[in-house]
Amino acid sequence: MTSHFHPSRRQLLTLAAATAAAGLVPTAASAAPARHDEPEPDFGPNVFVYDPSTPAAEIQSTVDRLFARQERNEMGTDRYAVLLKPGRYDVDARLGYYTTVAGLGEHPDDVDIRGAVRVVGQPDPNSPAGISALTNFWRSAENLSVTPTDWSNQWAVSQASPMRRVHVKGILWLEPGNGGYSSGGFIADSKVDGITINGSQQQWLTRDSELGGDWTNGVWNQVFSGVLGAPAQGFPDPPYTTLATSPVTREKPYLFVDAAGRWRVAVPGLRRDTVGTSWASGGGATRSLPLRAFFVARPEHDAQRINRELARGKHLLLTPGVYRLDRALRVIHPGTVVLGLGMPSLAPTTGDAALRVADVDGVRIAGILVDAGEQESATLVEIGHRHSRRVHADDPISVHDLFFRIGGPWVGRARTSLVVNSRHTLIDNVWAWRGDHGNGIGWTANTADTGVVVNGDDVTAYGLFVEHYQRYQTIWNGERGRTIFYQSELPYDPPSQAAWRSPTGRGWASYKVADGVREHEAWGLGVYSYFNQGVDIRCDRGIEAPRRDGVRFHHMVTVFLDGSGGIEKTINEVGVPVVGEYGTSPVVSYP
Repeated sequence: MTSHFHPSRRQLLTLAAATAAAGLVPTAASAAPARHDEPEPDFGPNVFVYDPSTPAAEIQSTVDRLFARQERNEMGTDRYAVLLKPGRYDVDARLGYYTTVAGLGEHPDDVDIRGAVRVVGQPDPNSPAGISALTNFWRSAENLSVTPTDWSNQWAVSQASPMRRVHVKGILWLEPGNGGYSSGGFIADSKVDGITINGSQQQWLTRDSELGGDWTNGVWNQVFSGVLGAPAQGFPDPPYTTLATSPVTREKPYLFVDAAGRWRVAVPGLRRDTVGTSWASGGGATRSLPLRAFFVARPEHDAQRINRELARGKHLLLTPGVYRLDRALRVIHPGTVVLGLGMPSLAPTTGDAALRVADVDGVRIAGILVDAGEQESATLVEIGHRHSRRVHADDPISVHDLFFRIGGPWVGRARTSLVVNSRHTLIDNVWAWRGDHGNGIGWTANTADTGVVVNGDDVTAYGLFVEHYQRYQTIWNGERGRTIFYQSELPYDPPSQAAWRSPTGRGWASYKVADGVREHEAWGLGVYSYFNQGVDIRCDRGIEAPRRDGVRFHHMVTVFLDGSGGIEKTINEVGVPVVGEYGTSPVVSYP
């Protein structure tokens, strides 16, 4: 016998109120609620929102125009986002600099693209293939599915170009073609039905995803954390580091339109020992916030106005553009979400930080680029305060797709880019970059000591890219820290060995674990040298850490890329020199 329960109107209203209070999005199996007439939000002129009724030619014209504008606009100030409501689209979207294409569904498959969302290589006379992806930075694809109408969906990127919550219903191709150089990258919470052609990608992190076919090839450092279908561990040949699960994760917030037509921001919860995507069958409901709970900022809003809204308890959505700040933005309330749309830039102008986060639970910082100003900042982003001791194990602060530049668009100076003081913080794809090309570049021009300093205990980092700083690239002072994938190039431009000496010898190690740390663990680390001043510069070691049982490293490599000099040891006293000509020095474990 089948029982049929017919709830009363009061029961329905009570259930709806409880669901709203919990901030839960209805799952796909739920009955579709009545639609509400909610005005379209005003995200400004650089956000394009489309639905399936929009003529395909109009959407194609927009993405083509944006690509033509942004293909070579590496150090420009334009920022763009193309947002697609649930439905099917026939479009071939090529992404240039500072461009995001994102679906607005509750599930990636709600936005069904037939064609491509792709990044292609750029002409490069220094590459044997005449093409490379070495500078394909600052762009993203999120929360959509794509069925390639060509033989694959090409995603030839390097740093700061994440792919998140994407379902590739076919082959994914990660190189520019013909063996052209590439130096990426990062995939999270995604599924690839076909094979993934890694090709020339020197290093890559894939986290909490599903691979339906083989992952082909590998150069120096390929890391898989919590990935169904990941290749077997084989470091150093093939250079695969495979972790069965990711110890603790939280996915990036994302904008979507619910079944009733209301705009909301999903705030995925904390997960432990994860494998595969968060949106696979049985993933369950995701907490979300109404867009009206956010202050939707525009670049013309100053720091005082934005801080006033944050102090009132508003969340913050930054629309595309460059925000020139005369003081730091301050996040003081637990659970605050700061979400960038179209990779907006925070640019301090007075030597203050760009962003300071109080030592409170549950803050999420996502999708932001931070550009140092000409007046030196001590720190660009600070998480917690120096003496933070609160326990955040059940609701940590997390940062997702947070990128830094010292020089490039203009002269920039900052002693440290990111300082993490709060315990249990999650770092989920950070690229801290002291520029080696662009505007305001030089040993005494774009000055910066260190990219990332971790003082808090129990911090976990997935995808830590830190490059070209003038002293240690990364300093880890906290206990029980974990890094899963690390990529770092030493500075290209030390003018002499005398100008680049640390307290422990020639040069500065890239990854420094403080002498007093008792417990630390890291997997999949690559440190590279290219000293390009025509001077014999040596770095005594790529990684420097106390030698004790509680401090453990797995799968490290140092590489001589080009130029003069090189790196003598991979970690402390272990490894072979990579000096004077191309070579690699892999170390499987330490101590």
